[in-house]
Amino acid sequence: MTAHQSLLPPGWPRPRGYSNGIAASGRMIFTAGIIGWDENEQFVADDLAGQFRQVLINTIAVLAEAGAAAEHIVRMTWYVTDREEYLASLPAIGAAYRELIGRNFPAMAVVEVSALVEAAARIEIETTAVIPAP
Repeated sequence: MTAHQSLLPPGWPRPRGYSNGIAASGRMIFTAGIIGWDENEQFVADDLAGQFRQVLINTIAVLAEAGAAAEHIVRMTWYVTDREEYLASLPAIGAAYRELIGRNFPAMAVVEVSALVEAAARIEIETTAVIPAP
């Protein structure tokens, strides 16, 4: 069950793969910036697309600790270290997103940064989820 609503002002084109805004009510869950390493803090891939897939797996695991799931995600902020690699990886990113998150399109921002604290990290994502009130 979700209790969030995508916000689309009249006359605006529908965004592809995200929402302009989300209205939600319920219990809020926030993740830290999550990167693409496994539970042993070992990177599973050297490329952005492979790390992105692991970031989603890690995010879903953290949300599950609070009883949340992918459909409860209302906001994501992505930090990538290489805009060109991000754009070139969009087909693989989209496939992983559809597989792990499904048809939930939260409010999102993608920001290119010069580096992340973990030198091998290519992407870091912060996520907000809302579990609807019973």
